[in-house]
Amino acid sequence: MRNVPLLLALLLIACASAGSTSLPSNEQQLLDLHQAGLTAHLQRDVDLLLAGQADDFVLVNRGDISSPTKEQRRQFLGPYLAATKFDFYRDTVPPIVKVSRDGSLAWVVARVEARGTSATPDGGHASLDFKVAWVELYERRGAEWVGIGNVSSFAPAKT
Repeated sequence: MRNVPLLLALLLIACASAGSTSLPSNEQQLLDLHQAGLTAHLQRDVDLLLAGQADDFVLVNRGDISSPTKEQRRQFLGPYLAATKFDFYRDTVPPIVKVSRDGSLAWVVARVEARGTSATPDGGHASLDFKVAWVELYERRGAEWVGIGNVSSFAPAKT
């Protein structure tokens, strides 16, 4: 009989822990951020694309390393998205998510294929068809994951 209160306490703790699983896991939160980036391309929404990104962002692309401000990223990506209509912008393999043991840093590895058209300066349209792989870098800031960097590699164009 003496163990009944202990068993009840353990049962209450187990039930409380089970209830907390309704909160998204770190991995799911990161996958949701990744999906928001894909959706932003399809919806041509620069605000959605930049929403989860930090001001202090590092970009590695085509042999260059840069730290454009959020406003500089907006000025570059806004016109690009406005001029581009994607037929699809999707994962070709399930993204790989890793979170550091202390839960402060994470990364998502993705491979995406895209097809669509982009307006040209002369009023025409150019076809887009590419595959790109990248690593998205994240840092936990308070209760949120924030994108702090991206390292991307475009597959060679088909000839």
